[in-house]
Amino acid sequence: MLVLSIDTSTPDLVTGVVDTDTGESVDRVLPGTRAHNEQLTPTVQTALADARVTFADLDAVVVGCGPGPFTGLRVGMASAAAFGDALGIPVHGVCSLDAIAHRLPEDTKLVAIDARRREIYWATYRGTERTSGPDVRAPGELELPHDVEVVSVPAHLAEKLPEQLADVAKRDLAPTPASLVAVADLDATPGPLTPLYLRRPDAKEPKSVPRSPAIPQVEI
Repeated sequence: MLVLSIDTSTPDLVTGVVDTDTGESVDRVLPGTRAHNEQLTPTVQTALADARVTFADLDAVVVGCGPGPFTGLRVGMASAAAFGDALGIPVHGVCSLDAIAHRLPEDTKLVAIDARRREIYWATYRGTERTSGPDVRAPGELELPHDVEVVSVPAHLAEKLPEQLADVAKRDLAPTPASLVAVADLDATPGPLTPLYLRRPDAKEPKSVPRSPAIPQVEI
């Protein structure tokens, strides 16, 4: 099965074509880009060309549903849904933190990514099972089990984690196309794609302003 894999939950733009029969993955990742909207489709096209396949050869799409910022998730999930609809193939949504956790061989782990506003999106795992989260919180406010063996966290946030994690091994990982596919149930009928925003977008509707009594009421 050939699977197109997409994730835009982090500053990295992650795309790739994964062959589930051979385990081969042709990845095209743009680290630290904020131009997900402009770069996603051209990067997917490059990945397909490098894998020597076309859109018509794909059997499914897997997309990371966050948690992540509103704009980033919307770009990735809307594109995945559009590809799936145009090709008539299933689109499977997965938790992006699960895909990162899959890359860590240790048994107990904390996975965190930058949520901005001095906060992180996070979840904890035992083996392949998520034991808490996903949630959003200031890194210093986390209440964690005492047996965490490894942490995946952006380097600039590592020192802000609770003191109990000071001596725990730390890595800075993002989802990969293969890890996204690994945590997807490709045999199941996919449900609707549900983004894990975890908090409201920065943009807010302006509050309504009461009509001034000085403005005459006009009857129509």
